Parts: sequence; C-alpha cells; structure tokens
Amino acid sequence: MKTLYLIRHAKAEEHSFSKDDFDRDLQDKGITRATRIAQELKERFQQTENTLVISSTANRAIQTAEVFCPILGLDVAAIQQTRDIYEAHLTDILAVINSVPESVDQVLVFGHNPGLSNLTNYLSHSIIELATSNVAVLQLEEGITFPMLAGGSASLAGLLK
Repeated sequence: MKTLYLIRHAKAEEHSFSKDDFDRDLQDKGITRATRIAQELKERFQQTENTLVISSTANRAIQTAEVFCPILGLDVAAIQQTRDIYEAHLTDILAVINSVPESVDQVLVFGHNPGLSNLTNYLSHSIIELATSNVAVLQLEEGITFPMLAGGSASLAGLLK
C-alpha cells in the first residue's frame, strides 16, 4: 500500500515589507518543533528505495525538508523542488503528485497552507487543519497509485503535531 506524507513547513519569520514572502526563513523554534516531529515520524516511517521527496522552492519549505530528511535517513540532495507547490490550490498540488511514477511507494510533500490542509481533506474526506510542522499521513486505497490519486481515494492514517 502506498503512503503520502503531507508536511506543512515549520514556523517561519513573520511577514515584513523588507523580505518577500517566498524568501522567509525558519525561526529557531520552528526548527526545534520540526526536529521533534520528524523524530516522531521516524518511529513509524519505513524508508525504501522507492521514496520520493518533493518540496516547494520557498525557503521555509525547503528548509523544513532539510530538517526532516536527515532524521528520516533520506538524501537532502535528492529532494525534488518545484515552485508549483508554492501558494498552490489543492488541485495544483495534486497535479504534482499525479506526475509521480507508479513505481514510487511513498511520497513526502513539503508545502504550505491552505493547499496542504485542503488536499488532505479532499483526498481522505477528513476535516483537519495542518499547523506548522504538522504531518498528515495518508494511506492510498488498495490498488491506487500516485498517478491515480483523486478525491476520496486515501484515508487519514495519522496526524503528527
């Protein structure tokens, strides 16, 4: 069975006129919380050679991925970055996931709200709101691959917060 991990970026700098939203960096407390949640995820995470990590190219998302990946035993250099996840509607994020090869067993997506929360709810018919650093763990229904993923074809197997 295939697994999708939707991970909202960690707590970032406050919005300001001196820095573009895209360039905001993580706060120290965001890094601390992301580290704790990544360690919790490690207890239930089974790394395989068919694991794919995709991140928004916004600083706070890629920096969150760079916290999680070493803890989970994943190669930071292998993170696929795409701007298509930044400020994206759930259907745009789903399009990125639908482009994942059928051979992939698990995907970790690092991105932003409201897109990730809305996508979680759409895929699993749940009602959740991902806070910073939260992880929604979704199990795809039997026989469903990432290119086939659509509304209601996954179940919420866990929420790490």
